[in-house]
Amino acid sequence: MVAGNGDGGVVMTLLADLLSTVFERRYRRPPGKPDTRPITELADALIVSEDETTGLKLAGNILAAFEDLDDEGKLGFFRHVAQAMNIDPETLRTTLDAYERAPSKASYRMFMAAAEPPRQELIRRLNRVPGATRMLVGMRADLLRLGGTEPELAALDLDFRHLFVSWFNLGFLVLRPITWESPANILDRIIAYEAVHAIDSWDDLRRRLKPADRRCFAFFHPAMPDEPLIFVEVALTQGLPSSIQSLLAEDRAPFLAEDADTAVFYSISNCQAGLASISFGNSLIKQVVSELSKELDGLKTFVTLSPIPGLVKWLGETGQDWDASDTAQMRELAANYLVHAKAGSDLPYDPVARFHLGNGAIIHAVHAQADISDKGLSQSGGTMVNYLYDLSNIAQNHAEFTNTKKVPASSEVLALAGTEALALPKER
Repeated sequence: MVAGNGDGGVVMTLLADLLSTVFERRYRRPPGKPDTRPITELADALIVSEDETTGLKLAGNILAAFEDLDDEGKLGFFRHVAQAMNIDPETLRTTLDAYERAPSKASYRMFMAAAEPPRQELIRRLNRVPGATRMLVGMRADLLRLGGTEPELAALDLDFRHLFVSWFNLGFLVLRPITWESPANILDRIIAYEAVHAIDSWDDLRRRLKPADRRCFAFFHPAMPDEPLIFVEVALTQGLPSSIQSLLAEDRAPFLAEDADTAVFYSISNCQAGLASISFGNSLIKQVVSELSKELDGLKTFVTLSPIPGLVKWLGETGQDWDASDTAQMRELAANYLVHAKAGSDLPYDPVARFHLGNGAIIHAVHAQADISDKGLSQSGGTMVNYLYDLSNIAQNHAEFTNTKKVPASSEVLALAGTEALALPKER
């Protein structure tokens, strides 16, 4: 019997049961004696298996065997899957010709079957094992780490990515706040995965999560309920911050969140190496802006305080002299770099700039001596940048940047940047 107060109670109870069932789907090694055949033989057997029970057992044994492989063994498995389960070009050509001659449901189905390499079906069958999604994400991380420049392994990675784009679609993701009261295993992962400003201790983490003017949000997937995919740390402030030191100072005096007029996204960290090139950041920022706007009416400005990780490298390539203590010079160099330095496809050289400008933000302000940590000085000469997310102009900014590649920036930043790049790259 389902307990509940009216229809709403029944729905909530059913939803809770569903979620608890999903969250209990954790990987467990197959019981009993393991199948000792080589993992490549197990994979070959799985791809042709037509019995569901046998297939699940084979998939579980493959996942267990993969966990026990060393790097050379993993590389051998990847090479076997890439080569033995590739598409057949001749069959693909034949079915395409047949479809061109007589388009129909049947001829199109045959072409689709020929166009999909069997290794995609192998990955799907592995994912039928409870808890396998997490392991497949780890498997792709190993593939990216070991694959190097081998073309066949690069093609196999595209198969993983093709499936993951669907499995980790925004519609499946859950936005959850991370607080000081969150489970310890989640907090451990936040410390471990922080990729922008290292969390040095539990006291440091407490300063980022517990005060009333601090927030943290993460995306989770129901198949990986205790593994954040990406998270963002937010500082609620009065006015724009000009340095990460002031935001994270140990002696900082917190204030009421209701008094804040600005939300500052000061750290965005991707957590899963196996989900590289699958972007969640754009959706994360927009959802967090929506959540904060509903919670706090006084928030009027949404900005980042972002590193400029490519600046020092670019200055070295252009032969430009610089002095981190010269704040006027560093602001001009940083602005010039962000506005004028371009990489392939005429996009900004800086990866963080590409990300935020592609999301519809604009370059709002640059700051010198804003990150005086060893990492901040070595990557960006201590400079940082505010990217402004103006909710009324995000779509327009995104469209214009995508179509014209022109870098949108405030009048102050454009004045600092000048009209052209400061220096030409050295001859290589």
